[in-house]
Amino acid sequence: MNKQKIREYAEVIFFALLIAFFVRTFIVQAFTIPSGSMKPSLQIGDFLLTNKLAYGIRVPLIDKFILRFAPPEQGDMLVFQFPLDRSKDFIKRVIAVPGDSVEIKNKQLFVNEILQEHEFAVFADENILPAGISTRDNLPRFIVPEDSFFVMGDNRDQSHDSRFWGFVKRDDILGEALIIYWSWDSENFTPRWKRIGKILH
Repeated sequence: MNKQKIREYAEVIFFALLIAFFVRTFIVQAFTIPSGSMKPSLQIGDFLLTNKLAYGIRVPLIDKFILRFAPPEQGDMLVFQFPLDRSKDFIKRVIAVPGDSVEIKNKQLFVNEILQEHEFAVFADENILPAGISTRDNLPRFIVPEDSFFVMGDNRDQSHDSRFWGFVKRDDILGEALIIYWSWDSENFTPRWKRIGKILH
Protein backbone atom coordinates (compact mmCIF):
# COMPACT_ATOMS: atom_id res chain seq x y z
CA MET A 1 0.00 0.00 0.00
CA ASN A 2 1.46 3.35 -1.03
CA LYS A 3 1.64 6.47 1.12
CA GLN A 4 -1.21 8.16 -0.76
CA LYS A 5 -3.62 5.32 0.06
CA ILE A 6 -2.53 5.28 3.69
CA ARG A 7 -3.13 9.02 3.91
CA GLU A 8 -6.59 8.71 2.34
CA TYR A 9 -7.61 5.96 4.77
CA ALA A 10 -6.26 7.97 7.70
CA GLU A 11 -8.26 11.03 6.63
CA VAL A 12 -11.46 9.00 6.30
CA ILE A 13 -10.99 7.45 9.76
CA PHE A 14 -10.14 10.83 11.28
CA PHE A 15 -13.24 12.56 9.89
CA ALA A 16 -15.47 9.61 10.83
CA LEU A 17 -14.22 9.82 14.42
CA LEU A 18 -14.63 13.58 14.41
CA ILE A 19 -18.25 13.31 13.24
CA ALA A 20 -18.97 10.58 15.79
CA PHE A 21 -17.48 12.73 18.56
CA PHE A 22 -19.56 15.74 17.47
CA VAL A 23 -22.78 13.72 17.30
CA ARG A 24 -22.21 12.11 20.69
CA THR A 25 -21.21 15.38 22.34
CA PHE A 26 -23.93 17.66 20.99
CA ILE A 27 -26.75 15.68 19.33
CA VAL A 28 -27.47 12.14 20.59
CA GLN A 29 -26.01 9.80 23.17
CA ALA A 30 -26.67 6.15 23.99
CA PHE A 31 -27.91 5.22 27.45
CA THR A 32 -28.59 1.82 29.03
CA ILE A 33 -31.27 1.09 31.63
CA PRO A 34 -29.57 -0.73 34.54
CA SER A 35 -32.44 -0.83 37.08
CA GLY A 36 -36.19 -1.22 37.32
CA SER A 37 -36.97 2.25 38.67
CA MET A 38 -38.78 3.27 35.46
CA LYS A 39 -40.82 0.09 34.95
CA PRO A 40 -43.04 -0.52 33.08
CA SER A 41 -42.13 2.39 30.77
CA LEU A 42 -38.49 1.31 30.62
CA GLN A 43 -37.20 -2.19 31.23
CA ILE A 44 -33.81 -3.38 32.46
CA GLY A 45 -31.83 -4.00 29.30
CA ASP A 46 -33.40 -1.24 27.22
CA PHE A 47 -30.88 0.76 25.18
CA LEU A 48 -31.93 4.35 24.51
CA LEU A 49 -30.88 7.26 22.38
CA THR A 50 -31.02 10.58 24.19
CA ASN A 51 -31.77 13.84 22.39
CA LYS A 52 -29.06 16.16 23.72
CA LEU A 53 -30.49 19.16 21.85
CA ALA A 54 -33.95 18.92 23.44
CA TYR A 55 -33.35 21.71 25.95
CA GLY A 56 -30.36 23.56 24.56
CA ILE A 57 -26.71 23.26 23.61
CA ARG A 58 -24.63 22.05 26.52
CA VAL A 59 -20.83 22.05 26.60
CA PRO A 60 -19.61 19.01 28.58
CA LEU A 61 -16.21 20.46 29.50
CA ILE A 62 -17.78 23.33 31.42
CA ASP A 63 -21.02 21.46 32.32
CA LYS A 64 -23.14 24.45 31.33
CA PHE A 65 -25.69 25.33 28.67
CA ILE A 66 -24.36 27.95 26.29
CA LEU A 67 -27.76 28.19 24.60
CA ARG A 68 -31.09 27.25 26.17
CA PHE A 69 -34.23 26.17 24.36
CA ALA A 70 -37.63 25.44 25.93
CA PRO A 71 -37.24 23.99 29.45
CA PRO A 72 -38.30 20.46 30.43
CA GLU A 73 -42.02 19.94 30.97
CA GLN A 74 -43.99 17.68 33.27
CA GLY A 75 -43.90 14.14 31.90
CA ASP A 76 -40.56 14.42 30.07
CA MET A 77 -38.06 11.61 30.64
CA LEU A 78 -34.78 13.25 31.59
CA VAL A 79 -31.29 11.81 31.46
CA PHE A 80 -29.14 13.74 33.92
CA GLN A 81 -26.03 13.63 36.04
CA PHE A 82 -26.88 12.22 39.46
CA PRO A 83 -26.48 15.14 41.92
CA LEU A 84 -24.81 13.01 44.59
CA ASP A 85 -22.35 11.36 42.19
CA ARG A 86 -21.87 13.23 38.93
CA SER A 87 -20.00 10.29 37.40
CA LYS A 88 -23.36 8.48 37.18
CA ASP A 89 -26.20 9.20 34.75
CA PHE A 90 -29.81 8.69 35.88
CA ILE A 91 -33.11 8.70 34.04
CA LYS A 92 -36.36 9.81 35.69
CA ARG A 93 -39.59 11.56 34.73
CA VAL A 94 -40.27 15.25 35.38
CA ILE A 95 -43.05 15.59 37.93
CA ALA A 96 -42.82 19.29 38.77
CA VAL A 97 -41.06 22.33 37.31
CA PRO A 98 -39.77 25.56 38.91
CA GLY A 99 -42.48 27.34 40.91
CA ASP A 100 -44.70 24.27 41.29
CA SER A 101 -45.80 23.12 44.71
CA VAL A 102 -45.42 19.41 45.49
CA GLU A 103 -46.90 17.33 48.27
CA ILE A 104 -47.22 13.57 48.78
CA LYS A 105 -49.85 12.17 51.14
CA ASN A 106 -49.98 8.41 51.60
CA LYS A 107 -48.61 7.78 48.08
CA GLN A 108 -50.96 10.34 46.53
CA LEU A 109 -49.05 12.99 44.60
CA PHE A 110 -50.29 16.58 44.48
CA VAL A 111 -48.79 19.22 42.19
CA ASN A 112 -50.12 22.73 42.73
CA GLU A 113 -52.68 21.12 45.04
CA ILE A 114 -54.09 18.99 42.21
CA LEU A 115 -54.03 15.20 42.57
CA GLN A 116 -51.85 13.64 39.86
CA GLU A 117 -53.10 10.30 38.56
CA HIS A 118 -50.44 9.37 36.04
CA GLU A 119 -51.16 6.30 33.91
CA PHE A 120 -47.42 5.56 33.80
CA ALA A 121 -47.08 5.39 37.60
CA VAL A 122 -47.15 1.95 39.26
CA PHE A 123 -46.99 0.90 42.91
CA ALA A 124 -45.43 -2.44 43.84
CA ASP A 125 -45.85 -2.17 47.62
CA GLU A 126 -49.27 -1.76 49.21
CA ASN A 127 -47.70 -0.66 52.50
CA ILE A 128 -47.60 3.06 53.27
CA LEU A 129 -44.50 4.30 55.07
CA PRO A 130 -45.05 7.15 57.55
CA ALA A 131 -43.08 10.37 57.11
CA GLY A 132 -41.02 9.64 60.22
CA ILE A 133 -39.61 6.50 58.63
CA SER A 134 -39.22 7.42 54.95
CA THR A 135 -39.94 10.18 52.47
CA ARG A 136 -41.15 7.62 49.90
CA ASP A 137 -44.89 7.86 50.59
CA ASN A 138 -45.23 11.14 52.50
CA LEU A 139 -43.61 14.52 51.83
CA PRO A 140 -44.70 17.87 53.25
CA ARG A 141 -45.61 20.59 50.78
CA PHE A 142 -42.70 22.50 49.20
CA ILE A 143 -41.99 24.73 46.19
CA VAL A 144 -39.62 23.65 43.41
CA PRO A 145 -36.84 26.27 43.24
CA GLU A 146 -35.67 28.18 40.18
CA ASP A 147 -33.74 26.19 37.53
CA SER A 148 -34.60 22.94 39.33
CA PHE A 149 -36.86 19.97 38.61
CA PHE A 150 -38.55 17.41 40.84
CA VAL A 151 -38.28 13.96 39.25
CA MET A 152 -39.59 10.50 40.08
CA GLY A 153 -39.37 7.02 38.67
CA ASP A 154 -42.51 5.45 37.22
CA ASN A 155 -41.98 2.46 39.52
CA ARG A 156 -42.86 4.64 42.49
CA ASP A 157 -42.13 2.19 45.31
CA GLN A 158 -38.77 1.10 43.90
CA SER A 159 -37.21 4.32 42.68
CA HIS A 160 -34.39 6.35 44.20
CA ASP A 161 -35.42 9.84 43.11
CA SER A 162 -36.08 13.43 44.18
CA ARG A 163 -38.08 12.26 47.18
CA PHE A 164 -34.78 11.12 48.70
CA TRP A 165 -31.98 13.31 47.32
CA GLY A 166 -33.62 16.52 46.12
CA PHE A 167 -33.83 18.36 42.81
CA VAL A 168 -32.19 18.07 39.41
CA LYS A 169 -30.48 21.31 38.38
CA ARG A 170 -31.02 22.38 34.79
CA ASP A 171 -27.27 22.43 34.08
CA ASP A 172 -27.09 18.74 35.09
CA ILE A 173 -29.57 17.67 32.41
CA LEU A 174 -27.94 15.72 29.58
CA GLY A 175 -31.01 15.36 27.38
CA GLU A 176 -34.43 13.81 26.86
CA ALA A 177 -34.99 10.10 26.27
CA LEU A 178 -35.89 9.74 22.60
CA ILE A 179 -36.15 6.14 21.35
CA ILE A 180 -35.37 2.54 22.31
CA TYR A 181 -32.96 1.27 19.66
CA TRP A 182 -32.32 -2.14 21.28
CA SER A 183 -33.76 -4.16 24.14
CA TRP A 184 -32.33 -7.32 25.67
CA ASP A 185 -34.04 -9.66 28.13
CA SER A 186 -31.10 -11.09 30.07
CA GLU A 187 -33.30 -13.49 32.05
CA ASN A 188 -34.57 -15.25 28.93
CA PHE A 189 -31.48 -14.45 26.85
CA THR A 190 -33.50 -12.99 23.98
CA PRO A 191 -34.18 -9.63 22.33
CA ARG A 192 -37.46 -7.84 23.08
CA TRP A 193 -38.32 -7.21 19.43
CA LYS A 194 -41.56 -5.34 20.15
CA ARG A 195 -39.73 -2.69 22.18
CA ILE A 196 -37.16 -1.86 19.50
CA GLY A 197 -38.00 1.43 17.79
CA LYS A 198 -40.39 2.55 20.53
CA ILE A 199 -40.60 6.34 20.74
CA LEU A 200 -40.45 7.58 24.33
CA HIS A 201 -42.63 10.33 25.73
